[in-house]
Amino acid sequence: MKRKHKVYSRPKRPFDKARIEEEAEIKKEFGLKNKREIWRADAKIKSMREKAKKLIGAGKEEQNALFDRLKKMGLEVNSIGDVLALDKRDYLKRRLQTVIAEKGLAPTVKAARQYIVHKKVMVDGKVVDSPSYIVLVSKEDKITLKKKKVKKTKETEESKE
Repeated sequence: MKRKHKVYSRPKRPFDKARIEEEAEIKKEFGLKNKREIWRADAKIKSMREKAKKLIGAGKEEQNALFDRLKKMGLEVNSIGDVLALDKRDYLKRRLQTVIAEKGLAPTVKAARQYIVHKKVMVDGKVVDSPSYIVLVSKEDKITLKKKKVKKTKETEESKE
């Protein structure tokens, strides 16, 4: 079994007050479990920026391939400058947890997280139990909540007859 590597890096200055306050605000806004989820989003954005920087001298086809991939993810990108201007908040808005709360399927972001973890949410007919699942634009309208099952008891069966 291969060892799984970290998909984030810790901040260089662990006790930077401005960063700590900003992360606390983001954590509350998006209903995140811990700051590691913020760092993971930051790492994803950083890798997207690095890919964009490498494509500055490349042809239009390669650049458009990157832009199309990011547009499918739901990020509004039309140029290299747009990719370089992306922020971790843009990425966090595409998480399943946030999308469910925005659509109104859950009253709060934390409730949305609980629905997902308890396997009450389906995307395109499949149960997704990861709040960090990135929702593609094509699957955004295919998000549903599972229907509640009604237990059959002797009383309900007798009342039907």
